[in-house]
Amino acid sequence: MPDSVDGIGVGRVFIGAGCNRIVNNVSWGACDLVAFGAENGVAIFCPKAAQILTTLPAHKASVNCTHWIPSSKFAFKAKHLDRHYLLSGDADGIILLWELSLADKKWRHVLQVPQPHKKGVTCITGIMVSDTDAIFASTSSDGTINIWELILPSAVGGDCKLSFLESVFVGSKTMVTVSLSELPGNTGHVVLAAGGLDNKVHLYCGERTGKFVHACELRGHTDWIRSLDFSLPTCTNDGTTSLLLVSSSQDRGIRIWKMALRGSQSNSKDKFREEKISLASYIEGPVLVSGSFSYQISLESLLIGHEDWVYSVEWQPPSVTSANGFAYCQPQSILSASMDKTMMIWQPERTTGIWMNVVTVGELGHCALGFYGGHWSPNGDSILAHSYGGSFHLWKNVGSEYDNWQPQKVPSGHYAAVTDIAWARSGEYLLSVSADQTTRIFAPWQNEASPGGCDSWHEIARPQVHGHDINCVTIIHGKGNHRFVSGADEKVARVFEAPLSFLKTLNHAISQKSSFPEDLQADVQILGANMSALGLSQKPIYVHSTHGTPETNVNDGLDTFETIPDAVPVVFTEPPIEEKLAWHTLWPESYKLYGHGNELFSMCCDHGGKLVASSCKAQSTKVAEIWLWQVGSWKAVGRLQSHSLTVTQVEFSHDDNLLLSVSRDRQFSVFAIERKGADEVSHQLIARQEAHKRIIWACSWNPFGHEFATGSRDKNVKIWAVDKGSSVKQLMTLPQFSSSVTALSWFALDDQRNNGFLAVGMESGLIELWSLSLTRPEDGSTTTLPGVSVTAALFTRLEPFMCHVSSVQRLAWRTTSQASGGDCKRILLASCGADHSVRIFEVSVA
Repeated sequence: MPDSVDGIGVGRVFIGAGCNRIVNNVSWGACDLVAFGAENGVAIFCPKAAQILTTLPAHKASVNCTHWIPSSKFAFKAKHLDRHYLLSGDADGIILLWELSLADKKWRHVLQVPQPHKKGVTCITGIMVSDTDAIFASTSSDGTINIWELILPSAVGGDCKLSFLESVFVGSKTMVTVSLSELPGNTGHVVLAAGGLDNKVHLYCGERTGKFVHACELRGHTDWIRSLDFSLPTCTNDGTTSLLLVSSSQDRGIRIWKMALRGSQSNSKDKFREEKISLASYIEGPVLVSGSFSYQISLESLLIGHEDWVYSVEWQPPSVTSANGFAYCQPQSILSASMDKTMMIWQPERTTGIWMNVVTVGELGHCALGFYGGHWSPNGDSILAHSYGGSFHLWKNVGSEYDNWQPQKVPSGHYAAVTDIAWARSGEYLLSVSADQTTRIFAPWQNEASPGGCDSWHEIARPQVHGHDINCVTIIHGKGNHRFVSGADEKVARVFEAPLSFLKTLNHAISQKSSFPEDLQADVQILGANMSALGLSQKPIYVHSTHGTPETNVNDGLDTFETIPDAVPVVFTEPPIEEKLAWHTLWPESYKLYGHGNELFSMCCDHGGKLVASSCKAQSTKVAEIWLWQVGSWKAVGRLQSHSLTVTQVEFSHDDNLLLSVSRDRQFSVFAIERKGADEVSHQLIARQEAHKRIIWACSWNPFGHEFATGSRDKNVKIWAVDKGSSVKQLMTLPQFSSSVTALSWFALDDQRNNGFLAVGMESGLIELWSLSLTRPEDGSTTTLPGVSVTAALFTRLEPFMCHVSSVQRLAWRTTSQASGGDCKRILLASCGADHSVRIFEVSVA
């Protein structure tokens, strides 16, 4: 997987990202890949491997909707296609077209659809009218529906041809969902159904060349229409061809409308209908006229069963019934997804023809808030939902004789900007925190044989689910149990300690000796943690607590804050699914650190695991103090004053004698830290300097020396050295970068203190690796003498499809590297960004 560049290979190991919390954001294509919007990137994941494969960078605004051409509905036509296409629309009204070549799995940005919408795109839908001809329509909150024809290239290397068919203006009651279909009877006419804020389904007819006219409207729903989907034309027993349209609404109901081609024998049919009146007898609706053909529309069925808004309905994709692949069978089966936390499959009963709910799946977790959409896999054996929590939920029918829908693994991640990451002390896992108010742990699950032959990474725990956006985190180094400190948009830092259930899960995941051996785990008395009523503190659940149910309140029938169910901490032997992650993997909070006057912004722990430094948002020197906390007693043992505005990053040097801080006031400070007694720490400011012309966002020490790098909004990275422990001099400035520098991390390849990498992350989302070589005087002393010099060269730029799609917030090298045969070293670099993603790259160095 790694692509080799100049003796260095950089490969993608893992991407974790959550789904934008919006309807129509997810699309499952005929190529069996799922596309979804993650902030302003389009992420592609493979349901079989449960891994995100790549992200597509080009949108400037948040991605609202995606649609594959061909979609899963036309999978039966796509068997021979070697290239598939994807449309993505964003909140600025821009629609982009992407091409995926199945042979080499390479993506290409084909074009931006001209004449963009003036406001955000709300829905995109498309149909294949022939092997190389597609028609797609997009709706927007600007009150228009745009319809386009897309001619796909028939030869390799050909170009897509896009032609504008029509723009339909619908007025102030905007449409939020559309569906297209060819009208039955080989007429060459296309019908477009649109639904939205006026509670009616509007039908427009037109030819493939354009000119769509409003044909009729279907009334019945009493609230906004949220989803529409046409089946493929089907032949009924009496020889008539009909088309079915399903609509869902915020009135909690689903309606199926039938459009039957009216033939010349309409009189005889009316008599036949009078004789045979059944429960499913048709309610006559309007007649749709298109050219010389007319279609009788009737209400086929009303499906009642959901208890909340129904956000999506979708027909099961057709299956191929002939060898040549052109005859198909449209299953009478509909999938619906609702905010009541359930998805249902509806099918007509064999004898009466009445539509019934045959399968219900859902999330019983009290923290889930319902589904925004549900999708069929191309072969109809799996269903996927995406929810309010940015998470995916996948069920597969594993039964052979009867239906048995079982939950499957899916990729997961944050659904808001990821603000900080930290590696475990021995690199077993990666911890990330985010503005989505959660802390998550990602780890390689080693008994999972992933297709690439390397470990497959999964989210294995969610230690903190909070009520404030979390800004910073640090893992406590040193011996003993796993602990971390996190700081959120509040004045308190919180300390968490790993419970027994997590330690055992981690042993299963990494199936090797962890840094916290099992004989010491016996001392851990805490099994897990419970969420508090307001979601701020997490209370421990003890190993030896009584299993009897506690006395319940008299008024427990009332729905109060106190009726939150207890967590059940479990040891996982395979990567957990969302429902378990969100509730049963919490860590107990062991301490609160009070002191800062504003919301916490950055923190770090020293390498010996003795001190934690933290800073908060500030606009004055008094508030911009850096606090030092002693690990264990958690006393405040120092308050370092130097900066006048928010300190954006703090970091201890490799020997813990120096503390570096950088700030919005464009200065860096270096403090000498001296530990005197058990509780005493003295500190002295040895250097403060205005280093850049704009905010300094990032800093990083040389892991084996007293040199450090600073990165700023002025697009510069500068390398400095602490001279004889008393002053700082600048060694060099790297060539100016293309964008603001927002993250830095320095990695030393060897402890001769001369060779290393500097990873540079930018506001544009791009990441570059620079090789740094330090030349020191012969005596090899670590104190930097005037003779020290540094040379830097660009090693590699990570390709845009591997990088973040918006600002890189933090970079972190895993300090433990693995030898991978020969003299090649494999090092992991983790990054997190404002595009909601956590990424891990593997750098192979010869």
